[in-house]
Amino acid sequence: MKKSSQKFIVILAIVLGVVYLGYRVIESRKHMDSLTEKAMENDVRTVAIIKAEHLPAQETIKLPGTIQAWFQAPIYAQVSGYVKMWHKDWGALVKKGDVLAEIYAPALDAQYAQSKADLASEVALNELAILTADRWIALRKNQAVSEQSISVKVAEAKAQQAKVNAAMQNVRNFEALINFKTIVAPYDGVVINRAINVGDFINKEGTISLPEGEVRNLFTVADMSRMRLFVSVPEAYGATMHDGLKADLTVPQFPGRHFTAEFLTTARGFNVGTRTVVTQFVIENEARDLWPGSYASVNITVDVPNRHLSIPSSALVFDEMGTRVAVVDDDNIVHFKPIKITRILDATVELTEGVSTEDRIINNPSAAILEGDKVSIVTPAPGYDLINEEKKPAAESSKPASHAEMPDPMLKQALNGSQAS
Repeated sequence: MKKSSQKFIVILAIVLGVVYLGYRVIESRKHMDSLTEKAMENDVRTVAIIKAEHLPAQETIKLPGTIQAWFQAPIYAQVSGYVKMWHKDWGALVKKGDVLAEIYAPALDAQYAQSKADLASEVALNELAILTADRWIALRKNQAVSEQSISVKVAEAKAQQAKVNAAMQNVRNFEALINFKTIVAPYDGVVINRAINVGDFINKEGTISLPEGEVRNLFTVADMSRMRLFVSVPEAYGATMHDGLKADLTVPQFPGRHFTAEFLTTARGFNVGTRTVVTQFVIENEARDLWPGSYASVNITVDVPNRHLSIPSSALVFDEMGTRVAVVDDDNIVHFKPIKITRILDATVELTEGVSTEDRIINNPSAAILEGDKVSIVTPAPGYDLINEEKKPAAESSKPASHAEMPDPMLKQALNGSQAS
């Protein structure tokens, strides 16, 4: 009986040992499978996706501008002499014909007096020639003189009359020059520059010669009732400039104050150096708040003729294959697509080829992601998706590059490099 009990205990111990050993083997396999599964999960990269969207029907471009007077004339003298007196200073309001300055020109005065004396002399000689011709004509009745002599005297009288006419014209010329001794305003406006002082010498070119060789005009008068706004519009927006277009602008001297300008004309030709077209707007300025030469920050809302797709510049991939984007298919497999960029905007780029609105595009793709990789898609944090955020104004994300807001220079360099390759 004792032997049977001992045998049973041994067998039970063996069975329990085998069961325990099997349990340990199974648990080890489960642990290994779990580790393998976790390793495979860790090997699948997580990505955030965005979708391309059409540009808005309108967009606002921000560009620098320069304000100039409606008319702005540098005033020169027509005569040489010394400044006798100036009557209008910087900032003076003037009417057309107002005297700006007077010039003392003794040499001109002497020439004018000489011309009048010459005229008087020619008039006296002309009177004598006419009297002589009349007398010779009277002698014709008595045939005391020949017809040849009469013809000569008549011709001499006509020649003398011509000399009188020439002398009279010479006097008129000097009278005109004498009038130029008084410098007047050409139109209603403001004196925005006075470069003369009493006693300054005005040379024969009508300018002030300075010791350094610099030449200056005497005054500058500007008509500031209306102002011209000049804006260099990028080539891509040249065709959007049209009659009725308005621009909103601000100037540094009036922070927060907005002015309105109306489209006037465009140059209809691009500058090959800047690829821009000079466009002119008109600003009503009856209060003369705006001054010539002011810098302006100009916002122009234009219609978008071709509503192409746009994506964040952070979604671009640059490699030896060119500029591409990484898209995820329905099986979460990565594929790379080449794209064609037409414009670099503020935080986005405009595309004409390569993607559609249905493509799931990886934003900020890792350099380790390769063609055919399987990925896991996660929801991006707020502010990550620059295109599909409903609260972000579409116009703000599509503002073009300008003097005030230029695209990332590294992006432009990368694009140029990929296109070159």
